[in-house]
Amino acid sequence: MDPSAWTAVDEYVAGLLAPHDEALQAALMGSDEGGLPKIQVSPPQGKLLQLLAKIQGARTILEFGTLGGYSTIWLGRALSEGGKLITLESDPQYAEIARANIARAGLGDVVEMRVGPALETLPKLASEGAGPFDFTFIDADKAHSPDYFAWALEHSRPGSMIVADNVVRDGTLADSSSEDPKVQAQRRLHEMLAAEPRVSGTTIQTVGGKGYDGFTLALVSK
Repeated sequence: MDPSAWTAVDEYVAGLLAPHDEALQAALMGSDEGGLPKIQVSPPQGKLLQLLAKIQGARTILEFGTLGGYSTIWLGRALSEGGKLITLESDPQYAEIARANIARAGLGDVVEMRVGPALETLPKLASEGAGPFDFTFIDADKAHSPDYFAWALEHSRPGSMIVADNVVRDGTLADSSSEDPKVQAQRRLHEMLAAEPRVSGTTIQTVGGKGYDGFTLALVSK
């Protein structure tokens, strides 16, 4: 199939089921003007995250990788009353743009951003007693996805959901001989899921305006 059809379907679905309002559109424009890479989730993916978090009745959300705050806005709008979202971003420039986008969306009071490498930020969160988180979205540097998943699992509760994006890597996930550390990290993530009795998970392949990839869903069962 012509990959252009994937984009056309994404645009059709987004127009009907995940349309942009002023804040979401401004977040994309602000990110573009700031020179951020166009690697944010697509509108249908953002809507999916929002629906999953709403199904969870999430009052506490953790996000790895803020970028320009686009997915943060989708997730922040899913919070139950009195809820809070903590988002982690390693790049100060990205964080500055994201703060403006999040504030413009009216979510400044419920979103807390931590700036710096996540592996340095996480011990601070733990010492502060952060969590347990009802919903975690992992969309940061892919080489550390297994580390982020392990931390999220320890700071979740039974019934929590963990979602990891960009795990299929254009199909190279199945290539055990790949020398790409990002691919090997996603393979380790899947091996962790398979061996971990506290979670039940699966991975879904996706196509769309962002090409061919996929995401992992994991439900914490005990």
